[in-house]
Amino acid sequence: MLSAGSRVTKSNYPVMRKAGAQARHVLLHTAAKHWDAPIEALHTENGFVLYDKTDQKISYGELVPFLEVPETLPDFQEDQLKDPKNFRLIGKDIPRYEIPEKVNGAAKFAIDLQLPDMLYGVLERGNLHGAKPVLQNESEILAMEGILKIVPFEYAIGIVATTLEQALAAKKQLKIDWSEATSTGYNSQDIFDEYEKVASQTKKGEVMPEIGNVQQAFRNPAKTYSADFKNDYVYHAQMEPLNSIVKVAEDGKSAEVWVGTQQGGDTKLGVPDLLGIPAKDVNVHLQYLGGGFGRRSMTDFVVECAALAKEMAPKPVKLMWTREDDMTYGAYRPLSLQRLTASTDSKGNITGLSHIVVAENGNLATSGVRNDYYDIPNQLVDWRETTHGIRLKHWRAVGHGPNKFAIECLLDDVAHDQKIDPVTLRRKLMSKSPRALATLEKAAEISEWDSTSIDGKAKGVAFLERSGTLSTGVCEISVDRNTGKINVHRFWSAIDAGVIVQPDNVKAQMEGGIIMGMSSVLKEQLTMVDGKVQQSNFDTYQLLRMEDIPDSIETAMIESNEPPQGVGESGTPLVACAIANAFLSLTGKRLRHLPFTPERVLEALNS
Repeated sequence: MLSAGSRVTKSNYPVMRKAGAQARHVLLHTAAKHWDAPIEALHTENGFVLYDKTDQKISYGELVPFLEVPETLPDFQEDQLKDPKNFRLIGKDIPRYEIPEKVNGAAKFAIDLQLPDMLYGVLERGNLHGAKPVLQNESEILAMEGILKIVPFEYAIGIVATTLEQALAAKKQLKIDWSEATSTGYNSQDIFDEYEKVASQTKKGEVMPEIGNVQQAFRNPAKTYSADFKNDYVYHAQMEPLNSIVKVAEDGKSAEVWVGTQQGGDTKLGVPDLLGIPAKDVNVHLQYLGGGFGRRSMTDFVVECAALAKEMAPKPVKLMWTREDDMTYGAYRPLSLQRLTASTDSKGNITGLSHIVVAENGNLATSGVRNDYYDIPNQLVDWRETTHGIRLKHWRAVGHGPNKFAIECLLDDVAHDQKIDPVTLRRKLMSKSPRALATLEKAAEISEWDSTSIDGKAKGVAFLERSGTLSTGVCEISVDRNTGKINVHRFWSAIDAGVIVQPDNVKAQMEGGIIMGMSSVLKEQLTMVDGKVQQSNFDTYQLLRMEDIPDSIETAMIESNEPPQGVGESGTPLVACAIANAFLSLTGKRLRHLPFTPERVLEALNS
């Protein structure tokens, strides 16, 4: 099961409903055979099959000894499944069975596992992405206590030892000559000057399907608005460091894997290809994972572990990535620049919107650029590719964070300039999208948008669609004008996620997403100098602290009969735009570069 892209509930809901209907059919079929009764006369209720004509009933468990699966199962269609008005569990808060052991520490994560005769592996990857190593002191390392094997990789040097402490000690003593790489000489904070030039070029990049004709809308506008928005690299910062255990059979023809992973497409995590064996001969033992956010949908750490275990077969090997390993040689949300230009007519209506994205990897950098729920007749998206050799990956909500930040802030620029309330502007844009409008109205209601904030505080609003869920967020902030620190006091969100299967899970996803969004927006910054990551652990890569969380986070869920949509990534990208728009309302100044560090806030205030 792929637990990424907010797909779990959205994709499995119809599958599991149909599977449930077919399982019920098997029970009815078995009971009909058992009682020699017509299947049409039977029904199910609360764990029993009932035959009203004879007042007979039998529990599902009692049917198991003579269960009979018909040769062909019905392919139930939507209108043949249970009517939502008869749901007994869907829409109810059902306690999750694993929560107690996660709270009391009894839950086992992959990092907790110990296998008999287990060895430990680490890799030194350097921190210049793509550089190739040449080890200079192999004999010295092999002479160290507990060191069993050195395994070279194209981009790293691997060490296998009797204990983790021995492996880490040897890692510190490695003397490696590193080659240059594509990232050599790359400075992430200087690159925006180049990106601005790329955005200014008349030659387009990869153009997404255009809506209407933007150039025509731009010919004679009443007014034009344009701004650049920037964001730095962001690290996943998952709590549990990357790790896995692999045990390869002595004959090399089978293997076992213990790991926490988000990956569902490649269920064997790349191990069969590395070992050259059929997938059926690899047994994966899935564990809880201590945070993924897209990072654990990669399989690099499992493949590395398999390479070490292949050398040490049949003993199992646990590979550990340190926090420094993952921060300096991780895979990040791309750095990018968005240049937005909007035109308005004499009545203040937005007639055209151009969105240029300058970034590596358009698959990661351009999600969230579309505005299907806003009535803007002419829209153009243009991605212009760059290459720096930095490892990149999906990060919670992918490109929605930077792109919705840019789009929603430009809308508030228009509203601010035209002296229109930002919610009023969005109401007008959503006039043809009633479901989106309902989230806006609900968020405005629960946040008491029309009431005046007390002195020193202001509210900001933002809307987005992610994974089918429609979300409007409102936050209330204050700013310390001496230190540049932004304080988020309250956050409200209203969502239409279709049928809500488990309300408490949805609430938790929104709360967690909003807090993670705040952390990335206010604190998290990964920078490169000469291609090397400058941050190495949480002393230099700052995360949101307990003292910084809002006084309250409130989520309103709008009832809907639409199929369930993805919620896990809906809260995170609301944050940047809502905070920036609140900042504009409070100070009249604009924040254009993520994260909103105190230095950048002071620069904006003093501009």
